[in-house]
Amino acid sequence: FIQAYQMVKQMKAAQKAARKAIEATYFGTLTVTEHQTVKDEKTKLTKSVDVVVLQDEPCRLSFEKMQTAVRSESAATIVQGAKIFVSPDISIKAGSKLTVTQDNVTTDYTRSGESAIYPTHQEIMLELFKEYA
Repeated sequence: FIQAYQMVKQMKAAQKAARKAIEATYFGTLTVTEHQTVKDEKTKLTKSVDVVVLQDEPCRLSFEKMQTAVRSESAATIVQGAKIFVSPDISIKAGSKLTVTQDNVTTDYTRSGESAIYPTHQEIMLELFKEYA
C-alpha cells in the first residue's frame, strides 16, 4: 500500500512539473466571448449581446504544418490548421469567439471540435471566426 501511495505521489509531482513546463511555452493571451441572450429588466425585452467570459488567459497558438495547395476548379488554396493550448481548468463553450493575441498579431477564431483535455493542458482545434452560430 505504501509503495502504491508513493507511486501516485510521484506521478502527481511529474504531472505538475510537466504542466509547469508546458505553461512556460504560453506566449499568447486568450479572450473568450459568448453571444448570449439577456433580458432587459426595464423593457422586459430580450436581446443578443456579446459577453466576455474569460480575458487575458495565457495560451499558445500553434499551426499545423501547411499542406500543399488543394486544387479546385477555380484556384488552388492553402490548407492550414490552428490549435490552441490552454489550461485544462477552463471551459470554452462551442460557438464561442476566441480572440488570440500572440507575437503582436490578434486573430479571432472559433472552436471547431471537442477539446482534448489532458492533466497538463487542453488542445482545441480552431477555425477562423466568421460569425456566431
